Amino acid sequence: MSVYRNAVWFVKGLQEYTKSGYDAASQRFCSSDLEVDLSGRTFMITGANSGIGKSAALQVANRGGTVHLVCRSESRAEAARQEIVERSKNQNVHVHVLDMSNATRVWEFAQSFSQSSILHVLINNAGCMVNQRELTEDGLEKNFATNTLGTYILTTALIPALKRVEDPRVVTVSSGGMLTQKLNVDDLQFEKGPFDGTAAYAQNKRQQVVLTDRWASQHKEIHFSSMHPGWADTPAVQTSMPSFHSKMQSRLRTEAMGADTIVWLAASAAAREQPSGLFFQDRRAVAAHLPLASSRSSPQEEEKLLAALQELSLKFKP
Repeated sequence: MSVYRNAVWFVKGLQEYTKSGYDAASQRFCSSDLEVDLSGRTFMITGANSGIGKSAALQVANRGGTVHLVCRSESRAEAARQEIVERSKNQNVHVHVLDMSNATRVWEFAQSFSQSSILHVLINNAGCMVNQRELTEDGLEKNFATNTLGTYILTTALIPALKRVEDPRVVTVSSGGMLTQKLNVDDLQFEKGPFDGTAAYAQNKRQQVVLTDRWASQHKEIHFSSMHPGWADTPAVQTSMPSFHSKMQSRLRTEAMGADTIVWLAASAAAREQPSGLFFQDRRAVAAHLPLASSRSSPQEEEKLLAALQELSLKFKP
């Protein structure tokens, strides 16, 4: 079945996830959707020092929003901050140094931030695709620690702060690659069988989509969405998928194209009118499963994922 899913997904990707796919989709975009003044609204963007995260940060800053860049590298984050301030003429851009794979630090950061700052929109963009099985200092598999557990803790810890403001939103940057995966709650850290970094990443991205749907049903006051940016030419794609990048380079989207739906979901009134908890691609809610792919999970499996993440996250709560 996974061979079928991969084949169908790749054909779909060539049609929809490329630059030409974006150009076709953008014909139906409403240009006024992003003619918005974001001054007075605060946005937190993880993994914002390069790629689509940085592009999203710039697009928010251009519209007057206050931006908090949450990044692992202080020097790269500071360089990104200076560039965004220079290009947007918006001084309200701030740097926070945080490794999303360090569960205790994520808790500490989120709790401290929510006590001292206002937050309207959280954009969960940070992610990693490590192709060898690597453990963090906490003994967690690195892709899972960053993409799933880090996202879960940050979002969970910031929900009280988000509930204090008007029109709070959470946008999680998933991937179309998750369409190749059925949720597997029995091996969250890939301890069984040979390790495949691409499959691990796609499984994490499936988990994010499940979490988005669950959070939406639990927290009605907040608008949750997940999205696929398409195949964009970013430093992350170049380093983690070099052969894919070299084959597809001429067809890949720009970083701004990849960030477009993130900004639309985070900032537009049109996105707020969509039901909470959906999966988006090019400003449109799309199916979270391929046809005939047998990738749907049961409510019990989804409950098991939530329970496992809650139990694991509390082990690291300071």
